[in-house]
Amino acid sequence: MTSKKWLGILFALVAVSYSVPCLGQTVKGNGYAAYSTTAKDPKAAQAPSFAAVLLGGHGDVDEATEFLCKHSGGGELLVLSASGADEYNSDFHAACPGNSVTTLVITSAEGGNDPFVADKIRKAHAIFISGGDQSNYVKFWSGNAVQKEINADVARGVPVGGISAGLAVQGQFVFTAMQDTVKSPEALANPYDSHVTLARDFLTIPALQGVITDSHFSQRERMGRSIAFLARIVQDGWAKEVHGIGIDETTAVLVDADGHARVGGENSAYFMTLDHRPEICVDGKPLTVRHVKVWKLSAGAEFDLKSWTGSEGTAMEADVVDGKLTLTVRVRIESTSANRAQ
Repeated sequence: MTSKKWLGILFALVAVSYSVPCLGQTVKGNGYAAYSTTAKDPKAAQAPSFAAVLLGGHGDVDEATEFLCKHSGGGELLVLSASGADEYNSDFHAACPGNSVTTLVITSAEGGNDPFVADKIRKAHAIFISGGDQSNYVKFWSGNAVQKEINADVARGVPVGGISAGLAVQGQFVFTAMQDTVKSPEALANPYDSHVTLARDFLTIPALQGVITDSHFSQRERMGRSIAFLARIVQDGWAKEVHGIGIDETTAVLVDADGHARVGGENSAYFMTLDHRPEICVDGKPLTVRHVKVWKLSAGAEFDLKSWTGSEGTAMEADVVDGKLTLTVRVRIESTSANRAQ
């Protein structure tokens, strides 16, 4: 092959490389890595509008992804994680063609304070917090740039979502899992068990003030531990009235800025209220707390987080006596076209 032909091939390869947009880029620093994917169909970004996407884990919910992307207004969708790499990029890239996607993996407090990390969060049009271990989020974000910039984003209307561990950190009150997880029998047997680690005001999401969340709810039988969390929050004087949202796997609760929520996906979500002090909530003794209000809602049902009321679903009452949980159904309200908002 002549040198002239070689030069022709070389120039053709260079031309092709410039004609194909770069789809992926990786930036690494001290305690962080950023994996970026350009938008599939980029358009001028509009201002984001707040929403919260609460996912119970073990599978995404298509309408939840669409809901988050719609409220972003375009621009960059930022995935926050403490492990892994760019696993979410391809899904969001396909589902949200108008958004560029960056997964920011933060693996230390130093990474959580890096100026690059702070700038990425500050410029985000939507934030999604991945699953994993929420204790890492608490350890790596508390008191530093990540926590500050997420809260500033929410204040300016950036939508935020999370799944499993990413769900756990969205409420005003958080089960931090700093001593690993805790199962319902353990938490009910002793609500001050060393594994019951709680925190408050980690993130400031107005629609979720006074709320603690829990994931994998029915599948891992977590109502008992959630009630123990509620009892602890009231007993410790953090709130006189506290709410819980427990979400099943492959299920989402989609929350608008006004507190209007809708359940989506395959299973159910549970909305709980404790508005009085427990009878017995002390270290080393089984929990006793009665008259915890519980609403169970299936996909398509709606709930008002401001008034903490629903127009459909199953209303129940939970009683815990000597660490044993019982549920009593009070009323079932079927959905109708008249009581479901369009």
